[in-house]
Amino acid sequence: MTTTDAAYADSATSRQRSARLPRSARRNQLLGAAEEVFVAQGYHAAAMDDIAERAGVSKPVLYQHFPGKLELYLALLDKHCDALVTQVRLALDSTTDNKLRVAATIGAYFDYVEHESGAFRLVFESDLNNEAAVRERTQRVTQECAEAIRDVIATDTGLSDEESMLLAVGLTGIAHVTARYWLSSGGGQIPRDAAARIVSQLAWRGIGNFPRKDSV
Repeated sequence: MTTTDAAYADSATSRQRSARLPRSARRNQLLGAAEEVFVAQGYHAAAMDDIAERAGVSKPVLYQHFPGKLELYLALLDKHCDALVTQVRLALDSTTDNKLRVAATIGAYFDYVEHESGAFRLVFESDLNNEAAVRERTQRVTQECAEAIRDVIATDTGLSDEESMLLAVGLTGIAHVTARYWLSSGGGQIPRDAAARIVSQLAWRGIGNFPRKDSV
């Protein structure tokens, strides 16, 4: 490559790196790059240089959107915590048949951990849980998912909010722990649908023993 060619390539790279995007599009681009780096390296090993390089931007551009690594990490956590809460609520709203609701909710957790991004690790396996802001978010996602399930249990069984919440926390625990175990143990040894079905049967045989209040 000649000196002129090298200069042209450098100029093209510079233009590509500095191409202007709408602020929201640039933010999403940066979050996507950060997700890849944080999932692969964890919070402590990840560097803003790595994220900027992955996004194809300069570090000043990255800092225009996120003042620091922690703020970037928290924005990513918010995104993925909200995604799980939304998936669980959609599962609960997908049917009025409670056996199918249990299956749909368990399935939502399996879908979440199975996603190719591996972003569930930021929520359930963060290496930054000693940070209060991170801990608040990881606890919030469990709380909000359990509250959504609690509301269905309380409405259908007539149990108190406290009793319903206890059952809901138990169900969320079964769902996310077994889904993560399934993935970490190789996944393919038990097909995803079969694994989710087995866990759903376990959960339903427990919660299904609480009769609907209109049948008592």
